[in-house]
Amino acid sequence: MSDKLRPLLIVEDDPALQKQMRWAFDQYDAVLAGDRESAIVQLRRFEPAVVTMDLGLPPEPDDTVEGFALLQQILSLAPDTKVIVLTGQNDRQNAVRAVGLGAYDFFAKPFEPELLAMTIERAFRLFDLQQEKRRLEAARQHDALAGFLSHDPDTLRVCRTVEKIAVTNATALLLGESGTGKEVLARGLHDLSPRKTERFVAINCAAIPEHLLESELFGYEKGAFTGAAKQTLGKIETANRGTLFLDEIGDLPSPLQAKLLRFLQERVIERVGGRTEIPVDVRIVCATHQDLKTLIQEGRFREDLYYRLAEIVVEIPPLRDRKGDAVLLANAFVKRFATEHKRGGMVLGEDAVSAIDTYAWPGNVRELENCIKRAVIMADATRITSADLGLQTNDADIELLNLRQVRDEAERRAVVRVLSRVSGNVAKAADLLGISRPTLYDLMHRFGLK
Repeated sequence: MSDKLRPLLIVEDDPALQKQMRWAFDQYDAVLAGDRESAIVQLRRFEPAVVTMDLGLPPEPDDTVEGFALLQQILSLAPDTKVIVLTGQNDRQNAVRAVGLGAYDFFAKPFEPELLAMTIERAFRLFDLQQEKRRLEAARQHDALAGFLSHDPDTLRVCRTVEKIAVTNATALLLGESGTGKEVLARGLHDLSPRKTERFVAINCAAIPEHLLESELFGYEKGAFTGAAKQTLGKIETANRGTLFLDEIGDLPSPLQAKLLRFLQERVIERVGGRTEIPVDVRIVCATHQDLKTLIQEGRFREDLYYRLAEIVVEIPPLRDRKGDAVLLANAFVKRFATEHKRGGMVLGEDAVSAIDTYAWPGNVRELENCIKRAVIMADATRITSADLGLQTNDADIELLNLRQVRDEAERRAVVRVLSRVSGNVAKAADLLGISRPTLYDLMHRFGLK
């Protein structure tokens, strides 16, 4: 295949017509195939954006069965490929059927090479536009969650979940410890949704006094209470057609839980001091660090409200469970804060990396961010040390970074776990572990297991 010309797959069993089409479309790298089997081979090898194909192919060139089978196979293997079907004169029925199955266009034989060339060029152009659109959408998804860095498989699954639910209107409940990035994910969910051009409104239910929270959420009419000098919209109404993020929903007072439940059921609100029902179209995303099911058992959170909010539940792992993410995030924070504070060229020293990797980070990503920001500002040199971080680490934990010790401990835990699961049956345990019985006996002897 030429390095410069784009491949065009031509499926035609007539050698004379093959030669004619290769000559007519010399602006492309014509890849020829005479039957279904060779066409699929060429499709897999060259991955052409456009295919022209005759419906009448061997072994029954006077029938269209083989042609339709090839068309369906091409679109199954490469759905974005533009297939231009060539049919006999007065064969409109098969042409319409081909387009119905997914063909890009059809031409009747004999065809005008100039007209077919124009159609092929349009097909290439459409293919390119669709690929560019896909690339931009992928870039937009990456940018929307760019603030949520991770290498951890469980955390990456959380990101994929957010991407899947973003296009829906389902109410999402984000669960995670303080500082794990719940608001970052909520904003990403909004930016990936069809509502991205509308407002993202956030309110922390734990940060506003109870007697003010109702008017903050639902708004109030002029004269509703002392100091209400004018009509004021609440957060729910302000977020109309957009997304409302209710942070720390577990701290929502009981009277407001009932009013929020009514809004979720009816999708209408009444301002404080008002009598008019106002319809509001808003997507609700909630977050909390509390165990809502425990609060339900204690009578502090309505069960019916929980099930309204928990249409989709996303559990965000704490930083201590995201293996390797602390160092990944720390390096990103160093670059960011070094640029912000004009301290370019700063890096983490090996002792700082070890300290970051072994520290438990009870405050999660927020604590790590603050720690790195302080270290960038206070460090005397361009290399940040563990002393600059000021972390209280356990030296014994650092010693466990020895690869052999880590591997032995992991093997010991796996052997103990499997043996306990099969009630000490060595044969079953060996099968589950994927090793031989002698190897398992050697491991048991090394770890002092009976």
